[in-house]
Amino acid sequence: MVPAGTGGNPYVREKIRQMLAEDLSFGDLTTEVLVDPKLVARGRIVCKEGGVLAGVREARMAFEEMGVRTLRSKEDGEELKPGDVVMEVEGPAQGILKAERISLNLLMRMSGVATATRRMVERAREVAPGVRVAATRKTLPLLTYFDKRAVVVGGGDPHRWRLDDGVLVKKDHLRLVDSIERAVRKVREGVSFTKKVEVEVTTAEQALEAARAGADIVMLDNVSPSEARRAVEELRKAGLRERVLVEVSGGITPENLQEYARTGADVVSSSYMTFRALAVDMSLEVEGRAARRHR
Repeated sequence: MVPAGTGGNPYVREKIRQMLAEDLSFGDLTTEVLVDPKLVARGRIVCKEGGVLAGVREARMAFEEMGVRTLRSKEDGEELKPGDVVMEVEGPAQGILKAERISLNLLMRMSGVATATRRMVERAREVAPGVRVAATRKTLPLLTYFDKRAVVVGGGDPHRWRLDDGVLVKKDHLRLVDSIERAVRKVREGVSFTKKVEVEVTTAEQALEAARAGADIVMLDNVSPSEARRAVEELRKAGLRERVLVEVSGGITPENLQEYARTGADVVSSSYMTFRALAVDMSLEVEGRAARRHR
């Protein structure tokens, strides 16, 4: 366990304030009737199953907003086992109870995403030590930061956090532009040189076209492992392999992950971690009354 600090990103803190406001729109009827507002208590969050911990600093912020301090906590990224104490908090008993659900929801969801990510990374690197496992942008609206940070805690790559992080020319874009070559040229002319240009393709031939047009990254989307291998080989034969990163994406799960990791791609991206992973179960236990009262 490590001492808990304070502070945090103002953007994230504002998001957490919005979460608390949603839950406490007109107060907590039960807590405000039953619990003396001056009563000070301690509580602890206990993990009920194994996993990878994520969301500690976000849960800490939620408690802080209710005037509750974190005495100590485990660190994001630690492996959990059933019965582990994740956090110990102290403060107004009402504040502990009012922050309970938001803190637990953040910890459980983010830990689920981090756990799935770490298992995916471990599995991929069994067959391809250098491959990176990235998350797609299939996240819950308004929760993208929390999902993506959990991916990072789990050892994965967040890919794009937002639409302005980089250029990704998708199939729908290409339906509205004459060619891959023209699309790459236009974004090169219209976007800062600091931004990477990625092009989504579905065949080895399109991968060659994108690489020749000057794309930095070629994404093979919804292709078979054999087609992905063929694209990597064709890029190598054409002398283009070292000029581009190759990403494979679409329908990738823990079950087929190793097949795609073996293709020679640099990056394997999946929505499994943010859309299909299960939360890690945790609970809050209030440990009776503390010796002093809140003033």
